[in-house]
Amino acid sequence: MHISNKCSIAVHCLIFIHEFGESHKVTSDLLAISSGCNPAVIRKILSALKKDRMISVKFGTGGAQLCCPPEEITLYRVCMCVDPDMLEKLFGVHQNPSPLCPVGKNINTVLSKSYDPIRLGLADSLKSVTLQDILEIYHDQI
Repeated sequence: MHISNKCSIAVHCLIFIHEFGESHKVTSDLLAISSGCNPAVIRKILSALKKDRMISVKFGTGGAQLCCPPEEITLYRVCMCVDPDMLEKLFGVHQNPSPLCPVGKNINTVLSKSYDPIRLGLADSLKSVTLQDILEIYHDQI
C-alpha cells in the first residue's frame, strides 16, 4: 500500500501561500527551500493547483496566491489534483494471476469488491478535511 507524498507537498505549499502570498513573492524556489523538495517537483505541483484554480501564479515576476477560500479546498480536491490515480493506486493488485486457477481467475473481482469500500471511505474522509481545518492546526502549533 502506498500513498504518494505529492498531496502532503501540495498542502505544505498551500499553507505557505496562504500565510505569505499576500506579503511576499512566493516562488517555486522559495517553496522548494521550505518543503525540502526539488523546485521542478514544486513547479509540477503548482501547475496542477493552478489548473484546478486553487492558486494563481503571476507571469514574469512570479508569485503565487490562493484563488479561493481555504474552506473550499478539501484534502480530496488537493490529492485528486496532484495525484488523480491515488485511490486506484492505494492497493496494488498483481496483474497476471492464472486464469486456470479458481482463485487466480476470480481474485481481481474479489479484491476489488473488498478494496472499494476502503477507497470510498478514504475519499469521504479526505472530503471532510479542508485547508481551513489544516490552517487552524498549523496556527495552534506555532
